Amino acid sequence: MSYEDIHQARAYALDLSPDRPRVSHWLSQATAVIAPFLSRYGLVIAFLVLWQASSTFGWVNASVFPPLDQIIGALWKAIASGALVDDIAISLQRSGIAFAAAVGLGIPLGLFMGQVKAVERALDPLLQFFRQTSALALYPVFILLLGLGETSKVFVIFWATLFPILLSTIGGVKEVDRKLIEMARTYGAGSLQIFRRVVLPASVPAIFVGLRLSATTALLLLIAAEMIGANKGIGFQVMNAQYNFQIPLMFAAILLLALLGLAANAALVLLQRRLCRWA
Repeated sequence: MSYEDIHQARAYALDLSPDRPRVSHWLSQATAVIAPFLSRYGLVIAFLVLWQASSTFGWVNASVFPPLDQIIGALWKAIASGALVDDIAISLQRSGIAFAAAVGLGIPLGLFMGQVKAVERALDPLLQFFRQTSALALYPVFILLLGLGETSKVFVIFWATLFPILLSTIGGVKEVDRKLIEMARTYGAGSLQIFRRVVLPASVPAIFVGLRLSATTALLLLIAAEMIGANKGIGFQVMNAQYNFQIPLMFAAILLLALLGLAANAALVLLQRRLCRWA
């Protein structure tokens, strides 16, 4: 028997092996799991690998862009030692109070303005004027009126987060299908029942769009507010680390802010899925 005959017989035996279908099934399952993950997060992984490699091999200045392992190490060390724990708590308190106040005012006012056209027509010019005014431009005014303490920091975050929630709520109410409202009236539903059973559920997806935008805005304004006249908070730690040239700690604080933003967005997405199963 020649060498080619032996090779063909071995290949034929491998094809008939009982383990072959099992291995192929495992590979297909692994591919089905990995392929969607890489299609969504492949560029992010490539960016992180490039960052680590460029800093490690000296392609960029490592003192300006430190490797990711140093950044993660600095973050872990700061949290484990308790240096960032108080700053995280203070930052979450500031943004949480402002966000809750914006939700408490923006959603009811938006539902009211969306249903009462006369009120919406009267307040819309004033709303558009203040919406186009940057919250950071008004921050010195808030400091003059409210002082340099916690009140001005919370209020500037509240001011910036109010308008996405308010405008999204108004838009959600105005986009409710009028045929659904007419059908509810045909079946004898009153104004309160129409609001509870038709208008409010139909507006929830748009409201959550505003909530997600406001959560991101709250963290962005938090950094700016804590960089001016603050001695605690994650934003303060970013500036303090930059002044002291603690670059890994500076990037660690920035990474922490990004993770907090992702966590807030994920929590709102999960809540939206639970409340909007019908959608």
